[in-house]
Parts: sequence; structure tokens; C-alpha cells
Amino acid sequence: MEHTQAPIEYAGFWIRVAASIIDTVLVMLATVPLLVGIYGFDYFDIEKAGQVSGPAEIVISWVLPAIAIVLFWIYRQATPGKSILGLQIQDANTGGPLSPVQSVARYLGYFASTIPLCLGLIWVGFDPKKQGWHDKIAQTVVVKKRAIPS
Repeated sequence: MEHTQAPIEYAGFWIRVAASIIDTVLVMLATVPLLVGIYGFDYFDIEKAGQVSGPAEIVISWVLPAIAIVLFWIYRQATPGKSILGLQIQDANTGGPLSPVQSVARYLGYFASTIPLCLGLIWVGFDPKKQGWHDKIAQTVVVKKRAIPS
């Protein structure tokens, strides 16, 4: 019995937003207790908004999440939010896993996608392959996982 390959189904804008919300909540559950433990509840003082509280904040809020996300992409092809929603990040050319270089390029590409009014993220809603600018930079696509044929 011959199996035909199902067409690729690219993940659209709203399901990717939902995955990002899940990931943001998970990152907050990990980082907020650490930040409160180090800086106390004054860390959330509105008058200090936009100020860096210290080196631990940079490590906890920026460095560790970046490392975790890149490692998830390399080893799982998805962040937890994408995994929960049945999504996977693939090399756009081969359909295979991302290389470490692609993963880092994709992460850095988020800055290019978000700085100009999030236009690079909104682009997902209009692109035929549902690629944001960060996907185009890293040559990646986000797809819905296929069921394994029985």
C-alpha cells in the first residue's frame, strides 16, 4: 500500500499568537519568582518601569529565555506553546530540523520583525507560506504537524 505525502499546512497568524501567549506565560512563571526573589516586589514599581534593576535582571529576563528558546528549536523543533498546539518549525528548503545557526538567526530576526511596529510578525497573516520576517531571515516555516500514517 502506497502512502501519498499530505500537503504541508502552514501555521497561520492566530495559532502562532496563541502559541506565543502560552510561551510568554511559561517564561513568566519561571522568571517572575526569580526576579521577585532577588529584587523584591519593588521590581514592579511603575516609577522604575523601563529601568534595568541589575545584572541578574538581564540574565533572567533576556539571556536565559533566549538560550532556552533556541535550544527548544534545535532539539524539539518547537517551543512548548507550539508543541501544545501541534506546530513545528522546519527548515523551509528541506522540511528538516533547524540548524543551530538558523535557530540563532531566527531568534535575532525577531528583533527585525518587532521593532518596526511588529510588521514582521503581522506579515505572517499575508504571506503565502505564513512566514514572518524572522522566518524569511532564517529560512524557516512553521507548519502543523502531520499525523503519522498507520
